[in-house]
Order: sequence, then C-alpha cells, then structure tokens
Amino acid sequence: MPDDVELDTDPQRVDVDALWRFLSEEAYWGRSRTRTDVERQLAGAWRIVAAYERSSGRMIGFARAVSDGVALAYLADVYVEPSGRGQGIGKALVEEMIERGPGARFRWMLHTADAHGLYQRFGFAPPNGTYLERPASPRR
Repeated sequence: MPDDVELDTDPQRVDVDALWRFLSEEAYWGRSRTRTDVERQLAGAWRIVAAYERSSGRMIGFARAVSDGVALAYLADVYVEPSGRGQGIGKALVEEMIERGPGARFRWMLHTADAHGLYQRFGFAPPNGTYLERPASPRR
C-alpha cells in the first residue's frame, strides 16, 4: 500500500458523498440502493475501514461489516477508487477488517461476482454443504 494512504476505522470520517457516488454509479452490487439505504447501512455497520490519501484527505477505498460481535460477520461494500487500484489498497482494507480487528477469529461471509483472488488470499472459499441462503426478494 502506498505511503500516502492511511486506513481509518472512524465511521464519522467517512465521506458519505463519495461512498454514495461510488455505490450508485460504479458498483454493480450497489445500484439498487437509495442514498437513504446507504446512510442507514453506514449508521448500522458493526465496523468500517476506509482508505484515505494523506495529502488530500480524499477517501479512495472502503469496506463495511455487519456482525453479531461475537462469532460471525459479513463483509460488504469493499471497493477502491479506480485511481488507487493495483497498489494493495484493497488487500489492506480486507486485511485490516478481518485479520487485525475485533473480528479476527470470526467466521466471515461475503458475496462477490469478481475479485475472488483477493478474497481467497484470506481463506474465503465456496461454502460447504451446511450453508443455506434465502436470496433477497425484489422490492415492491
């Protein structure tokens, strides 16, 4: 990760405008949410990790988790702005979230259509036969 990038877990520092812009315009998984949805998810997050350029303070990466705080957590909304990709920022966000924080011993889950290589480095793999899931219903 570049020296000019720092990670921070303070939810009050998150640039909600930048988060909303990325999720609503660039993230295939975030486009169905409203800004109110994103703000509620941020407010209810168990933990967040964001990446910021030290020189400008601009948020260039983000990861959010929901958890019971005891044994399991779900990793969501991991992204790095295009200008910061390929520099290890995504790896640093995931590592800070799942290996260096209070959930280091938890069972972690996530959904992704891409970046499987990133997540496999941290032990993520397809679920075994004990995992069941009820997909989301379309909004009415």
